[in-house]
Amino acid sequence: MKPLKDQLKGAKERVRATARTRSVVAAPRLAEPEPPDFATLFKDVRPLKPSGRVAHQPPRPSARPRFGHGHAPASDAHEAALLQHMSAWFEPAEIDARHSRDGMPGNTLRRLKHGHWPVVAELDLHGLDRYAAQDRLVVFLHRARDRGVCVRIIHGKGLSSNGEPVLKKMVRQWLKSHPDVLAFCEADERFGGGGALMVLLKTRHRE
Repeated sequence: MKPLKDQLKGAKERVRATARTRSVVAAPRLAEPEPPDFATLFKDVRPLKPSGRVAHQPPRPSARPRFGHGHAPASDAHEAALLQHMSAWFEPAEIDARHSRDGMPGNTLRRLKHGHWPVVAELDLHGLDRYAAQDRLVVFLHRARDRGVCVRIIHGKGLSSNGEPVLKKMVRQWLKSHPDVLAFCEADERFGGGGALMVLLKTRHRE
């Protein structure tokens, strides 16, 4: 009986011979497909008949637009007139002589007109434009609530260049939208009449 070392040596030789034999037998090479023929692929395609139309190519806009006479900068006077005209779009069409918030007692306006609540502060808006008047009014109402509930606001009866009152409309519209205003009415003739308002404010609750 051959020793184990000789048996292993023979087995190694047989394995090597088998590997050499397998490497000689190469796998069959697949044939590469031929590229498709363009004429064959599109043999059923028929070109469209000419329509006779010409495709319009609009000119490309210039990178630097040319400003004509219509785009000339407006003067200060023109801009002021334009601003005044546009501001009228947001102004109320009618002037409210009185206003009372929903839920107020029915006699609130009558009592306010006849001085039931003492006037604790007065604001005169004469000579102010609409923007300055609005700023002054906001601060005044905020501070007036620390002193009481009834104030008098004088906006005057002045008319703008087109014959329409400016502050008279705007002040009353602002007061209708103010969260602290409960009611307002025109003052007695002794205190300005249609050029002034008596305004009733909410009571400030203190701890």
